Amino acid sequence: MMLQMRDGDYVPGRAGGYVRLDGAEALLMRVLFRLQCRRGALPMLPALGSRLWQLRRALPSARRTLAMAYCAEALNELPVTVTGVELTEQPEGRLDLAVQLRWEGQTLRAEVKV
Repeated sequence: MMLQMRDGDYVPGRAGGYVRLDGAEALLMRVLFRLQCRRGALPMLPALGSRLWQLRRALPSARRTLAMAYCAEALNELPVTVTGVELTEQPEGRLDLAVQLRWEGQTLRAEVKV
């Protein structure tokens, strides 16, 4: 069980406290945290996070392959398997990434803006 986060803050519950997640929802929250955090940004946990922020430096033809590798690297300690990625370039230069995952026979999807 873990607390739900949105935009870097915990989400308040209706009767005080915070919204708690479990199962697939909790796992997706952990996945999103690892994908959005820059790898090496936390000195005490240098292997936590991803290198997805580096995708814009890569050639467009190599981005999908790199995104798949960066996601697998960031999520290697979680009980999920990265099965695919969809990368969409937005006009303002932002990249939208959708990651397909397998967990306990279920297909999960996480979406991240890079």
